[in-house]
Amino acid sequence: MHVNISPTWAPILQEELSKDYFKSLSIFVDKAYQDSICYPAKEDIFKALHQTCFNKLQVVIIGQDPYHDKGQANGLSFSVQDTVTHPPSLKNIFKEIENDLGIPIPASGNLERWASQGVLLLNATLTVAAHKPGSHQKKGWETFTDAIISKISAQKKGVVFLLWGGFAKKKEKIIDTSNHLVLTSGHPSPLSANRGYWFGNNHFSSVNKYLLSQGNTQIYW
Repeated sequence: MHVNISPTWAPILQEELSKDYFKSLSIFVDKAYQDSICYPAKEDIFKALHQTCFNKLQVVIIGQDPYHDKGQANGLSFSVQDTVTHPPSLKNIFKEIENDLGIPIPASGNLERWASQGVLLLNATLTVAAHKPGSHQKKGWETFTDAIISKISAQKKGVVFLLWGGFAKKKEKIIDTSNHLVLTSGHPSPLSANRGYWFGNNHFSSVNKYLLSQGNTQIYW
């Protein structure tokens, strides 16, 4: 498995990439992609760590799995390729941004524009078999992505972590909340959003207020 990451991440993750669990994970992923259809495309597995430089990182949004239908996943959590219809969770994210900041819902659901501004769009599991959600969980990805979160927490200050839904909220225990802002809410999926756990969280304006208070650049959502 080729680890295509920004050079700014290399010294941060060098030790992690040499561990036995990661070597086993690499073997598993290579075989999975050889034997079956998996997502995202192999060259996009580490896209979050390629598009968002460590030194520019300001915000972390944690997802669970890549999308598992053809042509959707592009290596960034919640993001899809330019021409793909917005999945329900992404649609609700854009609706909340519109309600919160008055920014119209964009035609494209590709969130590379966020990644380039320092928003790390990190799925806990970076690969998945086609039409089998959760199929690559507990193979080592979670150990790797938890290490990423821990290293961000330890080596940076003033990062905003957006933890949406029960799965993401569990990550709070590995974040130093005295040095970073953690914002939590329900998941943007229709099941949670329609019960009143998502809309009105104002996370996107809250992120920008905090970043400005730290002397950092706000995100154009």
